[in-house]
Amino acid sequence: MQLINLSMSFGDEELFENVNLQISDNEKVGVVGVNGAGKTTFFKLIMGIEEADSGKIVLGNNRVSWLPQVLDDSVSSLDISVFDFLLSGRPIERLNRELQDNYEKLSLEKDENKQKKIFKIIDNLQKKLDYWDCYTAENVLLKIIDGMNIDDSMLEKKLSELSGGQKSKVAFARLLYSKPEIILLDEPTNHLDKDTKDYVINYLKNYKGSVFVISHDTDFLNKVTCMTLFLDKRRKTFELYNGNYDRFKELYAQQEKNIQLQVERTQKEEEKLKSFIDKYANSSGKRKKMVQDREKKLEKLLKNKIDVSPALKTAKIDITINRESTTIPLKVQNVSFKYNDYDKKNIINNLSFNLLKGEKFLIVGKNGVGKSTLLKLIVGELKPNSGEIVIGNKTDIGYYAQEHELLDNNKSIIDNFAEVNISQSKLRSVLGRFLFSGDDVFKKVGILSPGERSRVALAKLSLSGANFLILDEPTNHLDPETQTIIADTFKNFPGTMLVVSHNPEFVDNLGIERTLILPDGIISYYDRSLPEYFYKLNTKHSSK
Repeated sequence: MQLINLSMSFGDEELFENVNLQISDNEKVGVVGVNGAGKTTFFKLIMGIEEADSGKIVLGNNRVSWLPQVLDDSVSSLDISVFDFLLSGRPIERLNRELQDNYEKLSLEKDENKQKKIFKIIDNLQKKLDYWDCYTAENVLLKIIDGMNIDDSMLEKKLSELSGGQKSKVAFARLLYSKPEIILLDEPTNHLDKDTKDYVINYLKNYKGSVFVISHDTDFLNKVTCMTLFLDKRRKTFELYNGNYDRFKELYAQQEKNIQLQVERTQKEEEKLKSFIDKYANSSGKRKKMVQDREKKLEKLLKNKIDVSPALKTAKIDITINRESTTIPLKVQNVSFKYNDYDKKNIINNLSFNLLKGEKFLIVGKNGVGKSTLLKLIVGELKPNSGEIVIGNKTDIGYYAQEHELLDNNKSIIDNFAEVNISQSKLRSVLGRFLFSGDDVFKKVGILSPGERSRVALAKLSLSGANFLILDEPTNHLDPETQTIIADTFKNFPGTMLVVSHNPEFVDNLGIERTLILPDGIISYYDRSLPEYFYKLNTKHSSK
């Protein structure tokens, strides 16, 4: 892959400028940088989804497959079985049909020249089938299915029936089966249990192709990647480092230290030269020549002076409540739910619990057991098949949806706050604290990175005045620094909080009192071992 004078901006904001870089084939590359540095945009440029302002990316004849953080609706809503979706990762069925059609044409064709043309087509089709390992492809797929822990019951389901986490897992398996020369992975461990993650790590390490990975999972990066591509938001450029993520951090820290030392030396030398020039500015004779010599040195020094990029700003989050809720803000009484009448089992089955004012309550469980579904039932997006959900008087709900479903991707950031009753100046001030300033606020939400959309959703939450927060995996898509900031904010929140999260570090700092374990409906006092256990089974993303 070669990047030639690559530049990209959104409105007045420049992401990167005149990037020139060459990356050898078959490299395993971690792509890192703060939220908003352009990591996902870089992948979209490779895929041809976005078009660069100038420059180009040269891929040769390599085929590229991309696993995005959030699946496109056109994929996730397909009305075909999971197994058929996986099989479609290789075009073997289509190629076999074309091969059969051409053999039939050949049997009927009498013209020798036309026969030669058909033979050529047949030979080309056979070469493609050989590339796709047509005789052993199903065995390859079954090995991937086993490695990805996709059970037989899931294979029989339609893709549209799966939870968000299950869909992403299946899409990942299909990508591995599709055998591209270049794989792009955007937060690939979000829906992987520990065993599946170990399988994927081993698979990618031995993969005969290039792999580019965006991930906040540093353990995954360290085990898979041998190079690190750093998208430097401050300097608007890319830099390639040899080594995995930990090695990159060492090299980058040393590089920053060396730059700072050089800046300090330059500053001292500049002050020394300016002091001499000022002191002897009106001298004559030898001293005048010495002043002239110092002026030349100063001119050269200033010409080669390193410009230190300003430090990146961090988000500042403040959440207050408009009023106190009643003593019991939530009652869940004998609630059952399933999505379709023909489903054999309920996703939520005869579940009951109450929340007390000011309580912080955690929900954990494997992917697909109904965590996000339960939250949607509570906020009224879904209706129980039986049982009752009672929201207490004076209870104001603020809901953070896992995949930012409450945001309108077709509207600008600022237009997504149309229902918020505050002045434009105050709104701009709040958005500024979430790192959206100037013309940033006029960007369409749909073009933002998942991390930036998370900040928009958090900004809406901060202005809700809600006394009952319902949070579905709020640390997803956020860089570690921002995760720490929101953990501190929610820790001090004075209202009631219902949280779905398997991020042990985040959860452990919230002051959780009780934990609901799905699907069993067991409620226990908080123990850090619970989120740690489910972190191993699941991902930082939840499912239904």
